Amino acid sequence: GCLLLWLLPSVLRAQSSGEVKLRPALCQQSPTKVSCKGAGLRKLPKELGQGVKYLELSNNFIQNLSGSSMPWSEQLEYLDMCFNQLEAVSATALAQLPRLRSLLLGSNHLDRNYLANGRAFRLLRSMEVLDLSANNLDSHMAGWYIRNLTRLRVLDLSRNKMTRLPAGIFWTTPQLRELHLSNNYIMEIEEGVFEALQELEVVNLALNSLHCISGFSLTQLRVLNLSHNALELFASEEGTEPYLLQVLDLSHNRLLYFPELPKVHYLTHLNLSNNLIASLLPGSHHPREFVLHYKEMARFNRTLHTVSALTHVADLDLSNNQLQLFPFTFFRSLGSLHRLSLAMNCLQDVAGESLTSGMEPSDHSPAPPEHAALSVRSLDLHGNAFRLLPPWFFGSLPQLETIDLGSNSLQPCESQGGNSGGTCTPFYNLPHLKHLSLCKNNITRLQPSAFNQTPLLSLDLSGNKGLFMPMEALAGLEFSLQKLSLRDNQMDDGEAELPCLGTLKVLDLSGNNLSLLPAGLFCSPLESLDIRNNRLLMLAKPVLMSWSRSLKDVSVAGNPFSCCSLAWLD
Repeated sequence: GCLLLWLLPSVLRAQSSGEVKLRPALCQQSPTKVSCKGAGLRKLPKELGQGVKYLELSNNFIQNLSGSSMPWSEQLEYLDMCFNQLEAVSATALAQLPRLRSLLLGSNHLDRNYLANGRAFRLLRSMEVLDLSANNLDSHMAGWYIRNLTRLRVLDLSRNKMTRLPAGIFWTTPQLRELHLSNNYIMEIEEGVFEALQELEVVNLALNSLHCISGFSLTQLRVLNLSHNALELFASEEGTEPYLLQVLDLSHNRLLYFPELPKVHYLTHLNLSNNLIASLLPGSHHPREFVLHYKEMARFNRTLHTVSALTHVADLDLSNNQLQLFPFTFFRSLGSLHRLSLAMNCLQDVAGESLTSGMEPSDHSPAPPEHAALSVRSLDLHGNAFRLLPPWFFGSLPQLETIDLGSNSLQPCESQGGNSGGTCTPFYNLPHLKHLSLCKNNITRLQPSAFNQTPLLSLDLSGNKGLFMPMEALAGLEFSLQKLSLRDNQMDDGEAELPCLGTLKVLDLSGNNLSLLPAGLFCSPLESLDIRNNRLLMLAKPVLMSWSRSLKDVSVAGNPFSCCSLAWLD
């Protein structure tokens, strides 16, 4: 209340005089920078120092960028007026900003008075960064605003109402390096629209309505985002000229096939998640691998450069597609591949070698040649239909450190019992594997020494309802395991027996039926313990004494604790 009373006289004086003066409590000022974010301003401030270069006026109520006398404006290089009510920009005001390089006008009303505003923009001859996002601009209005801004390097036209990119829209902005056009309604890109932009490196066209990209020829581009469109085809232009493209996002489209990439490129990150890709095997016509949804697409040579062009790819995301096979043959030449996601597909089997036309899916288990080992370090296969992984699977992934196999139907083998007639998957003797998830695999019993000689740091066995885990199950993890999840297994007392895990720091036992904590926990230096939603009446004092120096957080909600036996809280 004291602060408001102190401010009130100065605010009243400013309003009565018709001038907007800086209010010390609402604006922060240094010799070169003034910030009046959310200060309730309705006009440009007048009392600014001569040397101000950066002015932030976002989140105010300013309607007009005008003013015949702005003595502070000559040195100004950066002006942020996003989230105002701006609808009019005067040539008089812009003429006083000869050094302005960055102008941020996003989330205003620049669709109004756009003809006069656009003419005023001709005075911004030094402009390098311009944000016109979320201004209800159509394609013609956007082109009018940027006409003759010859030094422009970064342009943001996202969240507008553009429906097309006409051929000449960027002719007068040849120095553009970053172009943001996401969240519009763009359905058409006219031929030659990017021809004048020889320095263009980043293009974001996400969240539009594009159906087809053919003849992609932006060789200098490094980052291209085409996610969340309606693309059914992506094909690059023929030729041997190298492309500098490093990041390509084609996720959330309707692609039926792997995109046809340039012969020579430096692509390192490729996102193809959330499409309709049914197979990756080159030239395959097996009815269970390829479904030709559109006759028109048969004329494209889908296998031309697919595999040979992926030598630099380090991160490949193919999650949420319609793949039924994990084809080692496809990934064989991807020598730089470190992270691969095939999550949320329909994978049931692994294809170790090239398929012939007469082979059935049940025959897809032959091991790949020795030289076909993949360099993958992180592999995500959760949400598929695997019941078994072939014996050679992990041997072909010698550098694998992290694998997510959640939401499948895999049963771990006993390390001494072999493969049990081909009904289980071995997870032992994997010296490089550090992180393993087998959550929601319908595992009912964990076999002894299931992870022997596999020095796991983290193990997720959650969501396996009714799991029985004898003490020998985790044998071999006593000196490596740091994080263990047994969440939502509905395990009763005696079904969760733990050995002495000397390095265990994080344990999740929530969502079970435990009235006692497993005895083996006494010697673990726990830092985080989650025992929510069990049947615990109290916690044994000897257990807590052993954790008195290590335990940092514990979650205990949802237990019927006895109010008469709470001494353990001390």
